Amino acid sequence: MNSVLVFPGQGSQRTGMLDDVPEVETLDRLLDAAEGLTKRDLRRLQREGTPAELADTQVAQPLLYLSDWAWGSVLLDVGVRPVAVAGHSLGELAALAVAGVFSVEAGLELVCERARLMAEAVAECPGAMSAVLGLDGQVVADVVHCIDDVWLANDNAPGQVVISGLRDAVAQAGDALLSAGARRVVPLDVAGAFHSPMMQQAADAFSVVLASAEFCDAAIPVLQNTRPDPATEAGEIRGALARQIPSPVRWTETMRACTRYAPVTLIEVGPGSVLRGLAKRVDGIAVVSIEDTGVQAVVEEILQ
Repeated sequence: MNSVLVFPGQGSQRTGMLDDVPEVETLDRLLDAAEGLTKRDLRRLQREGTPAELADTQVAQPLLYLSDWAWGSVLLDVGVRPVAVAGHSLGELAALAVAGVFSVEAGLELVCERARLMAEAVAECPGAMSAVLGLDGQVVADVVHCIDDVWLANDNAPGQVVISGLRDAVAQAGDALLSAGARRVVPLDVAGAFHSPMMQQAADAFSVVLASAEFCDAAIPVLQNTRPDPATEAGEIRGALARQIPSPVRWTETMRACTRYAPVTLIEVGPGSVLRGLAKRVDGIAVVSIEDTGVQAVVEEILQ
């Protein structure tokens, strides 16, 4: 059975997200480095942080990156050989580290700088996001195209799309989408208009950081958020990652791209089971969550 490792992004953080990871030799050292980069007590926050504390971009992103990477490393160590990897938003950086595009240490520095730049952009220009249930991405895109300052941010699955923009514009778009047949429009508990042009300032600064970072060709093909086709060449991967922050997450297309490896099982690598729920909406994909299933059961599933 072919397998694709998929790594969750911001929103999947939870208290204790690192507690159940099997011993990974470098994790302690990486946590020290992350605390130095973010100036936050990440060990305490991951053990006992409130949902509001964990939602802080500069807390959630490094902790999720380390959790995603650690679980991915465990799977590689026990013999899982994925045909591809992919990550949802922040999770893409963990996917790239697991694929050998950069070292886990270099990836951590990129993640912490990405989080800092995004937090600065949110402080300068707050925004809002809402999940739209019951309409496909093209319908949502057509509706929001007629409204200023709101954009399609995540096409997560058939019938599950996220919009992003200025708060009043997102509310106006929500009303229009309900009129267009959306089952529900749910405001998300975020302060920023992520994956929209409102993040362009952060994206421009992050592109400068990426330009000086060392990238290698991927040892495992990567399906990226802005280009959901298998990529291994370092320059292509760097360019797609530079475009990610202000661009929509094309997750439905990413999941459909995985069907080229059929029969295929997606392994959600990291905390929670959000990606498992999204993948179930796409025909032709089996999916397991490492947090719910455990390493041994995942390995047995793949080796069947």
